[in-house]
Amino acid sequence: MAVDAEGSVWRAGTTPDGPATLALRRDDGGTVHARCWGPGAVWALDGVPELLGAADDDSAFVAHHPLVAQARRRMPGLRLGSTRRVWDVLLPAVLEQKVTGIEARRSWRELCHRFGEPAPGPAPGRLRVPPTPAAVRAIPDWEWHRAGVDRSRRRALLAAAAVAHRLERAVELRGEPGRALLRKIPGIGVWTAAEIAQRAWGDPDAVSIGDFHIPSVVGWALLGRTLDDDGMLEVLTPYAPQRHRAVRYVEASGIRRPRFGPRYAPRDYRAM
Repeated sequence: MAVDAEGSVWRAGTTPDGPATLALRRDDGGTVHARCWGPGAVWALDGVPELLGAADDDSAFVAHHPLVAQARRRMPGLRLGSTRRVWDVLLPAVLEQKVTGIEARRSWRELCHRFGEPAPGPAPGRLRVPPTPAAVRAIPDWEWHRAGVDRSRRRALLAAAAVAHRLERAVELRGEPGRALLRKIPGIGVWTAAEIAQRAWGDPDAVSIGDFHIPSVVGWALLGRTLDDDGMLEVLTPYAPQRHRAVRYVEASGIRRPRFGPRYAPRDYRAM
């Protein structure tokens, strides 16, 4: 993704019909204007309403905590968007496993620049389409190492790339059946499946169990103390089947847990 000087948001991605570049711009009246280029342009344009959360139904959501209720009043337009595409969100989700955000973003950037196609159309800068499943399967071992991707994440990505076309069915299944399909891939567990579901089909109940930050953020925001995964799930129980939506409101509230020590140091897997 990229944002140009005029405020347009550019997004390059794969589609069932090929690569596409989507440019979105909101005018002063709140109307979103979309333009698209590439073989997958029609598919991408058809998905703009869902990408912006038009299909998200939050009518049954009930706030059980004052902070969540306040965040909901302040942000009545908060919606869960849907990319309708598993592969493009699976790649960065796997790269985020058990590393810092800095490490994951560097790996994602390097893989896209080296093995992804240039974005179709007049895209700004060096915007690239994410590598296709075929491109990922063709990456040599030393290039994974150069991009800072360890063996376990590489195995998960290669296993997913081998059956990528089948994994797209998770968007149709949705909910727990969709997440269960993703978890059939070795190396994709509960956390990764939830991160994919949140983005691919805007799953309102997909909680990122095993996340380094979210249990503590939820605990401090709602109870004033740190929680583990079990404690977080207990607190979020009244929000089922919209627990992820509750977490989004907590995150949007701006509450952060106190920091008591140094940050986790990034690691460099590349040979010197």
